[in-house]
Amino acid sequence: MNSRTLDGEIINDRLDDIRVYDGVRTRRVFAFLIDYLIIGLLLIPFGILVFLLGLLTLGLGWMLFAILGPAVALIYVWKTLGGPDQATIGMRMMNIRLERLDGGRVDGMLAIVHTVLFWAGNAILTPLILLATLFLERKRTVHDLLLGTVVARSDR
Repeated sequence: MNSRTLDGEIINDRLDDIRVYDGVRTRRVFAFLIDYLIIGLLLIPFGILVFLLGLLTLGLGWMLFAILGPAVALIYVWKTLGGPDQATIGMRMMNIRLERLDGGRVDGMLAIVHTVLFWAGNAILTPLILLATLFLERKRTVHDLLLGTVVARSDR
């Protein structure tokens, strides 16, 4: 469904249909909650591994606890959002996916940058992240706008 303009730019025709954004804002919130529940559950076995590593290294391994949460979250996002479905497990459950406006694939690095910008944006401008979706076209967030991405429904 992609087409090219005269200057070679790829345009994703599906993303011009307003129906692919119906309910995306709410679905993103629920997908976020599901994903962070999954990440929380993943922290349990990894936390046990770090604890055992700390015992083996006489406490040095326990320093990994400082980065365990962000590391597990980034690996999860890299493998799911940067994978072939271009969606985390929560996003798949909510029938949404991250797409590039130029029609390209979302790779692991773009997924990680997208997530880091989300975290940084929330640390600095917490209410504006969701408020931006009320005013920006295609219900995009600020980090979507910066990266040329959009979250759209995958079932339409």
